[in-house]
Amino acid sequence: MSFPTHRPRRLRTTPAMRRLTAEHRLSAAELILPAFIREGLSEPNPIASMPGVQQHTTDSLKRAAAEAVQLGVGGIMLFGIPAERDARGTASLDPEGVLNKAIRDVKAEVGDDLVIMSDVCLDEFTDHGHCGVLDAHGYVDNDATLEIYGQMAVAQADAGAHVLGPSGMMDGQIAVIRQALEEAGHANTAVVAYAAKYASAFYGPFREAVDSQLTGDRRTYQMDAANRREAILEVELDLEEGADMVMVKPAMSYLDILADVAAMSPVPVAAYQISGEYSMIEAAAANGWIDRRAAITESVLGIKRAGANMVLTYWASELAGWLKETR
Repeated sequence: MSFPTHRPRRLRTTPAMRRLTAEHRLSAAELILPAFIREGLSEPNPIASMPGVQQHTTDSLKRAAAEAVQLGVGGIMLFGIPAERDARGTASLDPEGVLNKAIRDVKAEVGDDLVIMSDVCLDEFTDHGHCGVLDAHGYVDNDATLEIYGQMAVAQADAGAHVLGPSGMMDGQIAVIRQALEEAGHANTAVVAYAAKYASAFYGPFREAVDSQLTGDRRTYQMDAANRREAILEVELDLEEGADMVMVKPAMSYLDILADVAAMSPVPVAAYQISGEYSMIEAAAANGWIDRRAAITESVLGIKRAGANMVLTYWASELAGWLKETR
């Protein structure tokens, strides 16, 4: 009807025109690098199902953190893999345990130049692989788990974490962690709530990354993929309990959820581009089926466009390097 008065292609004529009129842009400062450290390693251990990602030693983790700072990456999310596990994940509370020590080491390396985040969850530390302690019937005991989460949070804050990421999807976890932090004198330690975390098939490679001992699944506490409105309820509850930021996980398979949360959240919204989403792109690129760099950039831009203020992605440092090249 309006042709030829309106020709939207006019704003696509050159790279410079497309840059000028872009509605969304990626920034290294909005990227968060997930990183794994495994106790007892003498050298970094490549993760077969996640090409380019590795389980770190202390030295390689410190190098990765320093590189992230140099590239302008916004944050790092730390996951620890202990040498010994038990039913209650007690290694998670050890001040000299793998994750708490890693937080201190990274903090000593980069100080406040990088936002140091850490995983408050028991799945890496338990011999059964669940995110909480089990009752006599093998069901995750929500309230008994919360007690440990509060202790974990304080231990990680003591070690120097700027932001704590409780990822277990226990009811009430934000309130318990916030109270524990306040009582321990950590009023300035922030909490990013994994508010809408779904039970997903795309976590597969992560299980290798953390040497998961899980049998069965986590569907009794992580969200059902069929549910959309429920995500808003979960976010609202975490906000009421004091979450400083909220997260949607996975990202690419749940962009509708991310858009819903971004539209209603009064706090910053994070999205986690998870292991399976990463590995699918890497596998397709390795087979020559897609342009790797273009696909990576587009995938993260799609998450940003859906409403994420920050994106956890295993490509954070590599993507930050590309952004630096094209600045």
